Amino acid sequence: MHKLLTFQNEKLLRQALTHRSYVNENPGEGEHNERLEFLGDAILNFLSGEYLYRLHPKKGEDELTRRRSALVEEKQLAKFAIEVGLDFRMRLGQGAILDGGYHNPNLLSSTFEAVIGAYYLDNNCNVEPLRPIVKELFDSASEHIVEIRSNVDSKNRFQEWVQAQGNTTPPRYVTEQVDGPSHAPVFVSKVFEVVNGISELHGTGKGRNKKEAEKAAAEDALAKLKKQGLLD
Repeated sequence: MHKLLTFQNEKLLRQALTHRSYVNENPGEGEHNERLEFLGDAILNFLSGEYLYRLHPKKGEDELTRRRSALVEEKQLAKFAIEVGLDFRMRLGQGAILDGGYHNPNLLSSTFEAVIGAYYLDNNCNVEPLRPIVKELFDSASEHIVEIRSNVDSKNRFQEWVQAQGNTTPPRYVTEQVDGPSHAPVFVSKVFEVVNGISELHGTGKGRNKKEAEKAAAEDALAKLKKQGLLD
């Protein structure tokens, strides 16, 4: 068993592996993993930033930000999930399983984040035991793939465009679930440029999760800018 799945508190691990769809079908099974997912996402962003800061001492903030986004994006985290053996350990509802949940990148990446959050709590809120584990996983990610993905990250490209206009306020994303069951939600995101406190809508996008919807909104904004001749 992978070290990331070795817990002192087995209840924490079980919660990290439990998707909302499982709890919906088994009400007595306790809490699902969404709060742990939130915590794990924050920890992964910190650890990936630290990892890249040390790995690339000569690269600037913009490139490091793009690489971090690529390193913790859904598809990459789903690969990490499979690498540590989370795929068939996920506790999913029958509907999610029938929809191919064990191979769903969204469910895999979310569960991986939840396990990271749970592992942190299981080690008395100490990030140190996680460092060597995530470093090994980050090292396993293809540098070539990370570089390609970092160059096409739409959210960062749109933020760079906003900054190039002399606006230091980052774009604002408003994202909400609009349709779909718990195991296959549909989110809509709108991205705004905020100038002097006034929000200007630039793009709208849909996705299976908030990250995907926000990326689609940024892509829509970039496409509109290109059409207007404001972006090469």
